[in-house]
Amino acid sequence: MSGTDDRPSNTMRERVPESSRKFWVLLIADRRLVAGGIVASVFLALVVLGQLHPVGTPELLTSEDPLETLFQGLLGSIITGVTLVLTLSQLVLSQEQGPVGDQRERMEGAMRFRADVEDVIEEPVSPAQPSAFLRSLVKLTKRRAEAVRESVADVDDDDLSEQVERFVESVEENAGTVADNLEGSQFGEFDVVFSALNYNYSWKLYAARRLRAENEDALSERALDALDELVDALELFGPAREHFKTLYFQWALIDLSRTMLYASLPALVTAIAGIIYLEPTLFPGTVLGVKTLIVVVSAAVAVSLLPFAVLLAYILRIVTVTKRTLSIGPFILRETDRSRSLDWGETEAKNGERAGVDDDG
Repeated sequence: MSGTDDRPSNTMRERVPESSRKFWVLLIADRRLVAGGIVASVFLALVVLGQLHPVGTPELLTSEDPLETLFQGLLGSIITGVTLVLTLSQLVLSQEQGPVGDQRERMEGAMRFRADVEDVIEEPVSPAQPSAFLRSLVKLTKRRAEAVRESVADVDDDDLSEQVERFVESVEENAGTVADNLEGSQFGEFDVVFSALNYNYSWKLYAARRLRAENEDALSERALDALDELVDALELFGPAREHFKTLYFQWALIDLSRTMLYASLPALVTAIAGIIYLEPTLFPGTVLGVKTLIVVVSAAVAVSLLPFAVLLAYILRIVTVTKRTLSIGPFILRETDRSRSLDWGETEAKNGERAGVDDDG
């Protein structure tokens, strides 16, 4: 039996095959910083291409007035693109509106779920803040995992005891880290959702159910009840995480709409100025060895693309999270070659890391 390093990965970073830099850009980095990086990349690419072009940029830009054509296209794209994104955002957010009957059903559903959570966490009132709410569920799974360990202390089966111990250690380690990260996190920022994504609850749910099913005859009634209670706690974490993920997406769409509105103003001004006032002959000479005209045109194009850079930055995060959480519960969405036995050794770990043994894969 291998060491603890052979257990399937818990955190999202360990489960995602992308490089650290790509992972940071897709999920961790501030979206404004990512948008700025996209704009800067466009600017640098255009400068390099303009400087290295064999014909010469002044000759290209003075023949048949390509600048006017370019900025006319950008102007139309800015107006159309921003209008379309704002319309789609409002369409998504309009789902929150409805008659009083629908709102009452939503309220009753939310209160029933909170009541279910209060029953299992044994608190009269569940926390109001999303981070504290998720943290209470994570800490509950940790306590119930400890109860599973205690319930199998007298089992006369070394292999079963070691399987349970490795499972409980995985739950405790992951739950402790996530609970610490959730403490003090503010909803609206990505920290709450990212911490929740780092709790590999679906693998734990699958493992607990499989552990119970394969060892039902060997486990005591107390141990079976302890596993059932752990499964119940993990099943509550799933819809709670999905609910707060949905709320974050709506929050992000509001931020996206507002940021695109702000970014569209300088983009529109730049595109209009490019049509009306930009004359290639007004920019002779060089700047740091680069033709001034190349710098001016590249900067104008980059600023005109600012709304699309903002859109791309936000959508990259949203689609990445959506891809990693397509299903809820212990479903495996990637190809896997899982063995029949619940093996906690090297083979199981490698299969788990390759397959992404949960919906967060």
